[in-house]
Amino acid sequence: MILYGLKTCDTCRKALKQMPECRLVDVRAEGVPLEVLTAAQAQFGDTLVNTRSTTWRGLTEQERLQPALELLQQHPALMKRPLIQTDAGLYLGWDKATQEAVGID
Repeated sequence: MILYGLKTCDTCRKALKQMPECRLVDVRAEGVPLEVLTAAQAQFGDTLVNTRSTTWRGLTEQERLQPALELLQQHPALMKRPLIQTDAGLYLGWDKATQEAVGID
């Protein structure tokens, strides 16, 4: 399993603590592969972009109008976290449904 997130994100830390076998990919340092971003955007749509983040509030109105994939490539911290990639698929966030889907009781 791969967890795309930020090493400083509390939610990502909680997820990693419950899934020690998961590998963290820090999106600021390493980015997210375009094929993963494309698949996540197709699956989750606009919910992939965290519009409550400090990064989002710092964008100009014109920047916010860019396509989501372009925004996420330029500002990876805009992605809602964590994005978890397993053999079974992609999961976004760390709610009960995601935890059950990845085998956390």
